[in-house]
Amino acid sequence: MAFDGVTIRGIVQELNNKILAGRIYKIAQPEKDELLLTIKVSGGQYRLVLSADASLPLIYLTQENKKSPLTAPNFCMLLRKHLQNGRIVAIEQPGLERVIRFEIEHLDEMGDLCRKTLAMELMGKHSNIIFYDEDKKILDSIKHVSGMVSSVREVLPGRTYFIPETVDKKDFIKNPATIEEFASAVTQKAMPVYKAIYSSYVGISPILAQEICYRAGVDADIPAGALSAEQMDAVHSAFDGFAQSVAEKEFRPQIIYDANETPVEFGVLPFSIYETNKKEDYDSISEVLFNYYAQRSAKTRIRQKSADLHRIVTTALERNVKKYDLQCRQLRDTEKRDQYKVYGELLHTYGYSAAPQAKSITVTNYYTGEELTIPLDPDLTAMENAAKYFEKYGKLKRTYEALTEFVKETKAEIDHLESVLNALDIAEKEDDLSQIKEELVQSGYIRYKGGRGKIKFTSRPFHFVSSDGFDIYVGRNNLQNEEITFKMAQGNDWWFHAKGMPGSHVIVKSGGKELPDRTFEEAGKLAAHFSKAKEQDKIEVDYVERKHVKKPGGAKPGFVVYYTNYSLVIDADISGIRQLED
Repeated sequence: MAFDGVTIRGIVQELNNKILAGRIYKIAQPEKDELLLTIKVSGGQYRLVLSADASLPLIYLTQENKKSPLTAPNFCMLLRKHLQNGRIVAIEQPGLERVIRFEIEHLDEMGDLCRKTLAMELMGKHSNIIFYDEDKKILDSIKHVSGMVSSVREVLPGRTYFIPETVDKKDFIKNPATIEEFASAVTQKAMPVYKAIYSSYVGISPILAQEICYRAGVDADIPAGALSAEQMDAVHSAFDGFAQSVAEKEFRPQIIYDANETPVEFGVLPFSIYETNKKEDYDSISEVLFNYYAQRSAKTRIRQKSADLHRIVTTALERNVKKYDLQCRQLRDTEKRDQYKVYGELLHTYGYSAAPQAKSITVTNYYTGEELTIPLDPDLTAMENAAKYFEKYGKLKRTYEALTEFVKETKAEIDHLESVLNALDIAEKEDDLSQIKEELVQSGYIRYKGGRGKIKFTSRPFHFVSSDGFDIYVGRNNLQNEEITFKMAQGNDWWFHAKGMPGSHVIVKSGGKELPDRTFEEAGKLAAHFSKAKEQDKIEVDYVERKHVKKPGGAKPGFVVYYTNYSLVIDADISGIRQLED
């Protein structure tokens, strides 16, 4: 569900209940487009997250802290100067706009009491956090918007703050719609009825409009102008009931899940349209937003932060793939080397019978017993032709030997880079990226100027527990793969890996006991899930006792060999495996 006006109304109600009259104790800016306000209230404190991220704007209360940069950005410093220890005296939403205004009372440099406003605008890619004074003069914003970017409104220090008007949309809270007004607004638009509803009334998202149609028992895709009087009355009745719940703030936050326990939707009002789905009710919209979006938000941030590493690895991978293809073509060109050797040997044996200036000679190949025609250079003698063929053989043999080693090295490099891409895909924290970056430094893909001290990492392997109580560890990257395989694991522990493709090492700590079949299956699922093939229905996974896994000298991080193993074919569903937070 989008951050529509109805959702914002639910958030504003919760903020008024929990942080109104609270004092702003700390102000931090952990991301370039995100604020974290610590607010002290009677009996405790809350942290308010305001994110103007273009791909995922958010606002919610939490108890979790976030790491901030050592040097605070200018916008953060300005807010600290004006709002530190300020008191929140009003939290409001203008109409049903996607805007939340925090009016804050504070003392200025002269000790006089004054008020300023922090406006949070949750408008997709146009989201922003704007700070302005009592005269609505913008003091600063987390994003600057010039006239070159927007012809509607500039958001720059010194400009006047205003909210762009919502064109042709009515506020159903201020002006409840009669059946005549509702029908007139909806039917004048040549579009499906649910689109006509959300394009006519402010604060309503497409899913809410579909919910209204569902409650009315009307197909949401019917053209608005084709509704019968009875259908129009039913839609208006459902709309009116919905509007009344919003006006009276009868909010019941919930998350809707699909059959795989994956969140598919959230809302501040109960959904009937998902009648067969599992639903979980919450007392707090912040809890809903945190549970629904927090992981997605973290993943989005990690993807943004890993973009440079991803580009470095992808560029190197493309270069090595091209080199590998060229080397393979050159290697195929050396396949005639043994034929040239045979030509030379046969000419040494039968060359005396070749006619002068002959262009070929047909002889018996004593290796196969068959007749063989050997091309000749008519300007050379048979022995000179033999020497020429031996020279070609020697050259191709040397090329073959060199290329065989080069192809092997390039293929190992490709496998290594693909494993790094897999590690970037499963990275969840910034320290995961730091460890991957260190691996790229060690491999020579990233160079540092000057000396570097020893780097300490806090990232740890994934830790799961099987249904039978056995500890299972999964490496997040190649450095961790080596750690769990060669430092954490004992000889009789079990090692798992997706067959023939990039993926994490998985170790099951056996404790000297025999593993049940169910534990083998769960470890196999983890190896499949944390591999490049996780989207496939069935994945082959190799497993073997750790003592049979070896690392060749000079091999890339995470590269191992094993010669005796078992295999299983399994899916990548790990939903039933318990994960521990180490």
